[in-house]
Amino acid sequence: MLVIGRRNLLLGGGALAALSVAGCNGGGASGSGLTPDDMAIGNPDSGVTLVEYGSTMCSHCREFEETVFGQLKTNYIDTGKIHFIFREVLAPVDPQRVIPTIALAEYQLARCNNATPEQYFSRLGVLFEQQPAMFQAGSRQGIEAKLVEIGAAAGLSREQVLACVADPAGAERMNRLGEVATRDNVTGTPTFFLNGERLDDPNIMTYEGMSAALDAAIAARSS
Repeated sequence: MLVIGRRNLLLGGGALAALSVAGCNGGGASGSGLTPDDMAIGNPDSGVTLVEYGSTMCSHCREFEETVFGQLKTNYIDTGKIHFIFREVLAPVDPQRVIPTIALAEYQLARCNNATPEQYFSRLGVLFEQQPAMFQAGSRQGIEAKLVEIGAAAGLSREQVLACVADPAGAERMNRLGEVATRDNVTGTPTFFLNGERLDDPNIMTYEGMSAALDAAIAARSS
């Protein structure tokens, strides 16, 4: 059980107020456009762009990461068939604002030390993998230790991790992304847009369903 309380994890009090902009249960660029705050991999010239609004603290996002994303990356992103954008969203705003604070800290860790897109997505995968452990950390000290541990595996020092997490630019970025999510009417995560069109079919949470949607978009682009 998390017991951090109303105080933020590592950020200044002013940053915490910015955390409630958008949430895992909460909608620049539209769903098809790349904002300066997004992280993206794949082929931007493919004509097929998949945007995921996701959160590292969202269990359904973790499920997609574990069951779909690996095959998606191998068969569509790494082969240059599509452009994939991950758009950071904060998890639900609980009364103590603990979960969105952790999500922001994790995004800061993923981006730490001017991470390349490849480094970012590699760290993002680890953060999803470690989601249960983060929920079970139970205290500010435990969560901080877990972030430092994950950072160390990525070659980052404790000082680098803590400095990145405390950077107020993170909350400013989430404010901007929250505005984009609101314009796109995002009310939960993960939410996907394919070439600007929201994918509402629940089958996209499977590799078969997502690949069918992508194949149709690729075929339409080629015709």
